Amino acid sequence: MFITLEGPEGSGKTSHIPPLVAFLREQGYRVFPTREPGGTAIGEQIREVIHDLKNAEMHPRTETLLYQAARAQIVEQTIKPRLALGEIILSDRYFDSTIAYQGYGHGQPLEEVRQLVQYATGGLTPALTLLLDLDVETGLERKSRQKEWNRLDAYTVDFHKRVRAGYLTLAAEEPARWQVINAAQAWDAVQGDLRRLVLARLQGQPA
Repeated sequence: MFITLEGPEGSGKTSHIPPLVAFLREQGYRVFPTREPGGTAIGEQIREVIHDLKNAEMHPRTETLLYQAARAQIVEQTIKPRLALGEIILSDRYFDSTIAYQGYGHGQPLEEVRQLVQYATGGLTPALTLLLDLDVETGLERKSRQKEWNRLDAYTVDFHKRVRAGYLTLAAEEPARWQVINAAQAWDAVQGDLRRLVLARLQGQPA
């Protein structure tokens, strides 16, 4: 099963994945964690270019295309082969990030962005997407305390508000795939929600 975590900056996705993976493995599941952009040697190189604060002149179309290049590589090199082996893939971001950030955030034509995503992924869609939702100001304040402050973090507050609104729109459009978690809760409460929702989907139960 392919499961993705999405959310605005500072929502806590990255910190929640290792304990979630450990929990699922304790339940007997074979789980492979990964991230976007990255997850492959090529993808990690692209990540450095996209996130480098020195690349402030990068055009939104360039940004969008670089993300799709990294995504195409991880889909073909890592995600599809491991899914074929029956593993659970747990990814820190996937194509919904592009629609939220490069589509809604930058205001690029959503249909064009979706076509690029379709090409990069070959139509591979997650079975479950968990949105860690958090207000923008709180998220950016959290992110400012972390080590990795990248080029996208430095965009305007209005940009990040458009991203968050985009995520909520996407979740409302596909309620069968998305589950929204209040990331303003205590860390343990968020982790508990993640475990409950993932287990329910793996066991074929209602969330």
